[in-house]
Amino acid sequence: MLRYTRRDTLALGASALALANFWGRDVLAQLPIKDVPAPDLRIEKGATLRLMRPSKFVQPDEDVWKANTAKFTQKTGVEVKIDWESWEDIRPKMAVAASIGSGPDIVMGWYDDPHQYPDKVIPLDDIAKYLGERNGGWYPTPTKYCIRDGRWLAVPVGVGGGAMTFRTSWLKRVGYEKFPTDFPGMLDMARKLKAAGKPGGLALGNAVGDGNTWHWILWGFGAAVVDEKNRVILDSPETYAALEYARELYQTFIPGTLSWLDPNNNKAFLADEISWTHNGISIYFVAKNSKDPKVQAIAEDMDHAVPPIGPYGKPTATAAVVSAFIFKHCKYPNAAKAYLVHMLEAEQYGAWQTACIGYWQPSMKVFEQLPFWDADPKLAPFRHIPANLQYYGWRGTLGYASAATLADYVVVEMFANAASGKMSPKEAAKAAARRAERYYRERA
Repeated sequence: MLRYTRRDTLALGASALALANFWGRDVLAQLPIKDVPAPDLRIEKGATLRLMRPSKFVQPDEDVWKANTAKFTQKTGVEVKIDWESWEDIRPKMAVAASIGSGPDIVMGWYDDPHQYPDKVIPLDDIAKYLGERNGGWYPTPTKYCIRDGRWLAVPVGVGGGAMTFRTSWLKRVGYEKFPTDFPGMLDMARKLKAAGKPGGLALGNAVGDGNTWHWILWGFGAAVVDEKNRVILDSPETYAALEYARELYQTFIPGTLSWLDPNNNKAFLADEISWTHNGISIYFVAKNSKDPKVQAIAEDMDHAVPPIGPYGKPTATAAVVSAFIFKHCKYPNAAKAYLVHMLEAEQYGAWQTACIGYWQPSMKVFEQLPFWDADPKLAPFRHIPANLQYYGWRGTLGYASAATLADYVVVEMFANAASGKMSPKEAAKAAARRAERYYRERA
């Protein structure tokens, strides 16, 4: 845990504060930021705050967030304590705070998690309107996770979108100049790489980011958890086809993927154990900045691609969207709102985005124009993820049921059961449908 006071900003030193501004004011001036009236947030006297947010996968995520927080404390005098939690621990700790009415004031949670606690969070319509108008508008899918009945329960902070991450030399050895663009091609490539001794792998454990990637293949076959009327439709021929495909693909994986969480494919790729996976930009970031020549060589020999398209015929990319909300038990709601505004203003947000080289893609449209996106062609597949993103809960409406189904890993475990052979595709689909129906019967 970290608590920032005015005195602590001095301890951070000039270098940490400079890090938050390293991208330069000339870049800030180039962005078409609109001059719109800011909400009147009169920070409460003696205010202190506690934030819970996901731990970093790339170091600048933490470094620049700390420095930007220190700037807020220096500017306002508001002390901020930050709890850096593992991705899988955010939800259970958030649930405890919601239940007992105590704990962190602000939570950076996942996807539509705020929909599980709509009566326990403070509406953020004022700051959402201001930030959206100022920064070119919010992207549609991140916004979906934050709005319920026309009210903003949260604001989308970042989009942790993934792309196919692969070793170019190994693909060329098995006859592929680039990553395949369709499902049959990906399966053929995966089989050949396995035969060549350099398999790939996708997380099949209950990983918040990487495990939920399997929705991309579910949707790629035209299947979904629910239809437009929130009726559960998992038990369908389209789902069976997706699970049969997953079972065949799983045969090409490196052993152990059934227990993989979010860090595991990163480690396997950087250890030169796998030739391809689906991940955020963190693998490339770490390899590119490593002092180990062997790891640097991996960075030179890797690239990214947009995920292949399935029989459905449309892109079905996924991303780990982080949504920030304020609990009603917060004693200083104006200070909490002011903190979120500060962190999402261009001066701070642009520095954070740039330092992470797109690991967290922007939730507001103007930041797609940040110069770093043009500096390295290997970043290109990540740039437009927020604009093309499919939302978890598709095709239905978001709410308690969609959030609970996602948080309970219904789809992830369905794929794991079918891929591993624990259940047949039909059995896995039927079991998952029963689990989803429990949530949708309770509350949509």
